Amino acid sequence: MNRLCKSLKVLQVVAAAGLLSWAAQTRAAETPKPDLNRGQAIATKVCASCHGADGNSASGMFPKLAGQHEAYLVKQLKDFKVQAGAKAAARTNAIMAGMAGALSDQDMINVAAYFAAQTPKPGFAHDAATVSEGQKIYRGGIADRHVPACAACHGPTGMGIPVQYPRLSWQWSDYTVTQLHAFQQGAGARNNSDVMHDVASRLSDNEIKAVADYIAGLH
Repeated sequence: MNRLCKSLKVLQVVAAAGLLSWAAQTRAAETPKPDLNRGQAIATKVCASCHGADGNSASGMFPKLAGQHEAYLVKQLKDFKVQAGAKAAARTNAIMAGMAGALSDQDMINVAAYFAAQTPKPGFAHDAATVSEGQKIYRGGIADRHVPACAACHGPTGMGIPVQYPRLSWQWSDYTVTQLHAFQQGAGARNNSDVMHDVASRLSDNEIKAVADYIAGLH
Protein backbone atom coordinates (compact mmCIF):
# COMPACT_ATOMS: atom_id res chain seq x y z
CA MET A 1 0.00 0.00 0.00
CA ASN A 2 2.83 2.39 0.91
CA ARG A 3 4.61 1.55 -2.32
CA LEU A 4 1.43 2.27 -4.27
CA CYS A 5 1.02 5.66 -2.57
CA LYS A 6 4.64 6.53 -3.28
CA SER A 7 4.24 5.54 -6.91
CA LEU A 8 1.12 7.67 -7.24
CA LYS A 9 2.91 10.65 -5.71
CA VAL A 10 5.82 10.22 -8.13
CA LEU A 11 3.39 10.10 -11.06
CA GLN A 12 1.67 13.25 -9.78
CA VAL A 13 4.99 15.10 -9.56
CA VAL A 14 6.00 13.99 -13.05
CA ALA A 15 2.61 14.99 -14.45
CA ALA A 16 2.78 18.39 -12.77
CA ALA A 17 6.28 18.97 -14.11
CA GLY A 18 5.09 17.99 -17.57
CA LEU A 19 2.19 20.41 -17.40
CA LEU A 20 4.46 23.24 -16.27
CA SER A 21 6.89 22.51 -19.10
CA TRP A 22 4.05 22.40 -21.63
CA ALA A 23 2.66 25.70 -20.30
CA ALA A 24 6.07 27.36 -20.55
CA GLN A 25 6.53 26.11 -24.12
CA THR A 26 3.04 27.31 -25.04
CA ARG A 27 3.72 30.82 -23.66
CA ALA A 28 7.02 30.95 -25.53
CA ALA A 29 5.31 29.91 -28.75
CA GLU A 30 2.63 32.57 -28.27
CA THR A 31 5.15 35.39 -27.64
CA PRO A 32 5.77 37.22 -30.93
CA LYS A 33 9.38 37.11 -32.03
CA PRO A 34 11.04 40.38 -33.02
CA ASP A 35 12.21 40.99 -36.56
CA LEU A 36 15.33 43.17 -36.29
CA ASN A 37 15.38 43.95 -40.01
CA ARG A 38 11.85 45.34 -39.88
CA GLY A 39 12.73 47.09 -36.64
CA GLN A 40 15.65 48.79 -38.34
CA ALA A 41 13.43 49.85 -41.22
CA ILE A 42 10.98 51.48 -38.80
CA ALA A 43 13.82 53.13 -36.91
CA THR A 44 15.26 54.55 -40.13
CA LYS A 45 11.97 55.81 -41.57
CA VAL A 46 10.09 56.86 -38.43
CA CYS A 47 12.44 57.36 -35.47
CA ALA A 48 15.81 58.46 -36.86
CA SER A 49 15.07 62.18 -37.20
CA CYS A 50 14.69 62.51 -33.41
CA HIS A 51 16.38 59.49 -31.85
CA GLY A 52 19.08 58.76 -34.42
CA ALA A 53 19.16 55.77 -36.74
CA ASP A 54 20.99 53.73 -34.09
CA GLY A 55 19.11 55.12 -31.10
CA ASN A 56 21.77 57.68 -30.17
CA SER A 57 19.94 60.99 -30.33
CA ALA A 58 21.88 64.15 -31.07
CA SER A 59 20.54 66.26 -28.20
CA GLY A 60 18.83 66.09 -24.83
CA MET A 61 15.51 67.03 -26.40
CA PHE A 62 15.14 63.38 -27.30
CA PRO A 63 16.16 60.32 -25.26
CA LYS A 64 18.86 57.88 -26.21
CA LEU A 65 17.15 54.59 -26.99
CA ALA A 66 20.24 52.54 -27.83
CA GLY A 67 20.74 49.75 -25.31
CA GLN A 68 17.43 50.37 -23.57
CA HIS A 69 15.51 47.29 -22.43
CA GLU A 70 13.20 45.94 -25.12
CA ALA A 71 10.21 45.35 -22.83
CA TYR A 72 10.52 48.85 -21.38
CA LEU A 73 10.49 50.44 -24.85
CA VAL A 74 7.42 48.43 -25.86
CA LYS A 75 5.59 49.52 -22.72
CA GLN A 76 6.43 53.19 -23.25
CA LEU A 77 5.25 53.08 -26.86
CA LYS A 78 1.96 51.56 -25.71
CA ASP A 79 1.65 54.19 -22.98
CA PHE A 80 1.63 56.93 -25.64
CA LYS A 81 -1.57 55.39 -27.02
CA VAL A 82 -4.97 55.64 -25.37
CA GLN A 83 -5.72 52.13 -24.22
CA ALA A 84 -9.14 50.50 -24.18
CA GLY A 85 -11.23 51.84 -21.31
CA ALA A 86 -8.91 54.78 -20.63
CA LYS A 87 -9.80 58.44 -21.18
CA ALA A 88 -6.24 59.53 -21.93
CA ALA A 89 -2.82 58.09 -22.64
CA ALA A 90 -0.53 57.41 -19.69
CA ARG A 91 2.15 59.58 -21.32
CA THR A 92 1.27 62.86 -22.99
CA ASN A 93 3.30 63.87 -26.03
CA ALA A 94 1.62 64.99 -29.24
CA ILE A 95 4.48 63.87 -31.48
CA MET A 96 4.92 60.47 -29.89
CA ALA A 97 1.16 59.91 -29.78
CA GLY A 98 1.11 60.21 -33.56
CA MET A 99 4.18 58.03 -34.04
CA ALA A 100 3.06 55.30 -31.65
CA GLY A 101 -0.48 55.41 -32.98
CA ALA A 102 0.76 54.35 -36.40
CA LEU A 103 2.57 51.29 -35.05
CA SER A 104 1.08 47.84 -34.55
CA ASP A 105 2.02 45.78 -31.50
CA GLN A 106 4.39 43.77 -33.68
CA ASP A 107 5.97 46.96 -35.05
CA MET A 108 6.64 48.06 -31.48
CA ILE A 109 8.27 44.74 -30.64
CA ASN A 110 10.42 44.91 -33.77
CA VAL A 111 11.68 48.46 -33.32
CA ALA A 112 12.17 48.02 -29.57
CA ALA A 113 14.30 44.92 -30.15
CA TYR A 114 16.35 46.79 -32.75
CA PHE A 115 17.11 49.73 -30.45
CA ALA A 116 17.83 47.40 -27.52
CA ALA A 117 20.50 45.70 -29.63
CA GLN A 118 22.32 48.96 -30.42
CA THR A 119 25.32 50.32 -28.50
CA PRO A 120 24.74 53.57 -26.59
CA LYS A 121 27.32 56.32 -26.94
CA PRO A 122 29.03 57.43 -23.71
CA GLY A 123 27.67 60.43 -21.84
CA PHE A 124 29.31 62.74 -19.32
CA ALA A 125 28.42 64.81 -16.29
CA HIS A 126 29.03 68.50 -16.95
CA ASP A 127 28.68 70.27 -13.62
CA ALA A 128 31.54 69.35 -11.28
CA ALA A 129 29.93 71.37 -8.51
CA THR A 130 26.90 69.07 -8.27
CA VAL A 131 28.41 65.64 -9.00
CA SER A 132 28.83 64.85 -5.31
CA GLU A 133 25.21 65.72 -4.52
CA GLY A 134 23.93 63.80 -7.54
CA GLN A 135 25.95 60.76 -6.54
CA LYS A 136 24.65 60.95 -2.97
CA ILE A 137 21.02 61.01 -4.15
CA TYR A 138 21.55 58.27 -6.71
CA ARG A 139 23.37 55.91 -4.38
CA GLY A 140 21.85 56.75 -1.00
CA GLY A 141 18.63 58.70 -1.56
CA ILE A 142 17.45 61.35 0.90
CA ALA A 143 16.45 59.61 4.10
CA ASP A 144 14.73 62.48 5.89
CA ARG A 145 12.33 62.92 2.94
CA HIS A 146 11.88 59.23 2.29
CA VAL A 147 13.52 59.43 -1.14
CA PRO A 148 14.97 55.99 -1.96
CA ALA A 149 18.30 55.55 -3.70
CA CYS A 150 17.91 55.51 -7.47
CA ALA A 151 20.40 52.62 -7.50
CA ALA A 152 17.94 50.43 -5.62
CA CYS A 153 15.85 50.06 -8.79
CA HIS A 154 18.10 51.23 -11.62
CA GLY A 155 21.27 49.52 -10.42
CA PRO A 156 24.62 50.88 -9.21
CA THR A 157 25.77 51.58 -12.76
CA GLY A 158 22.39 52.63 -14.15
CA MET A 159 21.81 49.46 -16.16
CA GLY A 160 18.30 49.01 -14.78
CA ILE A 161 16.44 45.71 -14.54
CA PRO A 162 14.87 44.32 -17.74
CA VAL A 163 11.06 44.49 -17.80
CA GLN A 164 10.89 46.36 -14.48
CA TYR A 165 13.20 49.39 -14.56
CA PRO A 166 14.82 51.24 -17.47
CA ARG A 167 18.49 51.75 -18.15
CA LEU A 168 19.56 55.28 -17.16
CA SER A 169 23.29 55.12 -17.83
CA TRP A 170 24.54 57.84 -20.21
CA GLN A 171 21.09 59.30 -20.73
CA TRP A 172 20.99 63.00 -21.57
CA SER A 173 20.65 65.07 -18.39
CA ASP A 174 18.20 67.47 -20.06
CA TYR A 175 15.90 64.58 -20.93
CA THR A 176 16.09 63.10 -17.43
CA VAL A 177 15.24 66.50 -15.92
CA THR A 178 12.24 66.83 -18.24
CA GLN A 179 10.95 63.38 -17.33
CA LEU A 180 11.35 63.89 -13.59
CA HIS A 181 9.34 67.10 -13.90
CA ALA A 182 6.74 65.20 -15.92
CA PHE A 183 6.55 62.58 -13.18
CA GLN A 184 6.04 65.39 -10.66
CA GLN A 185 3.09 66.65 -12.64
CA GLY A 186 1.57 63.21 -13.17
CA ALA A 187 -1.78 63.34 -14.94
CA GLY A 188 -1.50 65.37 -18.12
CA ALA A 189 2.22 64.76 -18.45
CA ARG A 190 3.48 61.35 -17.37
CA ASN A 191 1.14 59.17 -15.40
CA ASN A 192 2.61 55.71 -15.91
CA SER A 193 4.53 55.14 -12.66
CA ASP A 194 3.11 55.82 -9.22
CA VAL A 195 6.51 55.12 -7.68
CA MET A 196 8.30 57.68 -9.83
CA HIS A 197 5.54 60.24 -9.26
CA ASP A 198 6.05 59.86 -5.52
CA VAL A 199 9.86 60.00 -5.72
CA ALA A 200 10.02 62.97 -8.10
CA SER A 201 7.52 64.91 -6.02
CA ARG A 202 9.96 64.80 -3.10
CA LEU A 203 12.87 66.29 -5.05
CA SER A 204 13.69 69.97 -5.51
CA ASP A 205 14.61 71.38 -8.91
CA ASN A 206 18.28 71.63 -7.89
CA GLU A 207 18.29 68.01 -6.71
CA ILE A 208 16.71 66.88 -9.96
CA LYS A 209 19.39 68.69 -11.96
CA ALA A 210 22.17 67.26 -9.80
CA VAL A 211 21.06 63.64 -10.05
CA ALA A 212 20.26 63.95 -13.77
CA ASP A 213 23.74 65.31 -14.48
CA TYR A 214 25.31 62.51 -12.45
CA ILE A 215 23.27 59.90 -14.37
CA ALA A 216 24.54 61.32 -17.69
CA GLY A 217 28.06 60.10 -16.85
CA LEU A 218 27.06 56.96 -14.98
CA HIS A 219 28.26 53.61 -16.27
